[in-house]
Amino acid sequence: MKKILLINGPNLQLLGVREPEIYGHTTLKEIVAGLRCAAENAGAVLEDFQSNHEGAIVDRIAAALTDGTDGIMINPAAYTHTSVAIRDALAAVKLPAVEVHLSNITSREDFRSRSLTAPVCRGVIAGFGVQGYHLALTALLVLTAADEN
Repeated sequence: MKKILLINGPNLQLLGVREPEIYGHTTLKEIVAGLRCAAENAGAVLEDFQSNHEGAIVDRIAAALTDGTDGIMINPAAYTHTSVAIRDALAAVKLPAVEVHLSNITSREDFRSRSLTAPVCRGVIAGFGVQGYHLALTALLVLTAADEN
């Protein structure tokens, strides 16, 4: 059974109330529940982790190297644009990773248009709201199946 790790960065625990005109009304808990169900239907297991702390995210990525994780879905949130440490952790573990964002980060403020983490991910899905997480899950399941062969 494939194990997919979902990592959500700072302030995503506030989804549903934080700037709903940008991020929508769905809570993180609702997103995770839907993804968990979709993963189970695909014969996989989803583990979720959310932190507002860069070091905790780096530690969780490093732990994925030895805990049976097959792929990482990550919304680094604000750390997308600032964290060399998260970028380096993703590069170090060499697991397939897909970066996901609810909004289209390239159509927002200039400082959001550059992702430090994207170059070490297999792909980026942005601008599709909650559906982007489901697209990222599908992509990871395909990638991890292909990596087996």
